[in-house]
Amino acid sequence: MKSFDVLIIGGSAAGLSSALILGSAIGKPFAEGKNIGIVAHQKTSALNTAELNNVLGFKKGTKGADILKNGLIQLAQNYPHIIQIGKEKVVSIKGESPNFTVKTNKNEYAASIIVVAVGPSNMFNIEGLMQYVIPHKSIPPQKEKIMLNNNNHLVTEGIYVAGVLAGWRSQYAIAAGSGAQVATDILTVWNNGSQTMIHDVIE
Repeated sequence: MKSFDVLIIGGSAAGLSSALILGSAIGKPFAEGKNIGIVAHQKTSALNTAELNNVLGFKKGTKGADILKNGLIQLAQNYPHIIQIGKEKVVSIKGESPNFTVKTNKNEYAASIIVVAVGPSNMFNIEGLMQYVIPHKSIPPQKEKIMLNNNNHLVTEGIYVAGVLAGWRSQYAIAAGSGAQVATDILTVWNNGSQTMIHDVIE
């Protein structure tokens, strides 16, 4: 069974942003030897039908579907050490920190830390997380969306939630920022509690 230090579930704005930030820490001593994976399920992402005209840095008419496709390419090209798991859907999470077993429709994986970054559909049905499901606090109730109860993205020890499923509004920039925040929280844990961000600068 493949083992990960962090396994991200979901390949949309929050999940990909989290993966990119974690990947960018590859040269840091505290991230040395860490195995990171992403179950890059994108089929149900709201980005598939989105056009992003109000996101800083994006040209008018940018299609969400292109962001999904190009995000996986960017992740593979910039941080190839991150394992992308395609065409699999997570069905259950069992165990406790740091010994989780994540079961998909095809395989099982071991993980020390899990980031859940799928959409807020009321069809959410990952076994092992259902006890944390509550009505979404920032989306009109008639839309019948859900979230995972959390404290600053932390659902329970070793399990984080990111994006709209964490209770944030469904704006691309907010979801992406939530994923980035979770990644820096994990990097901070790896860095013995020292607040950690990863920045690139022009030399």
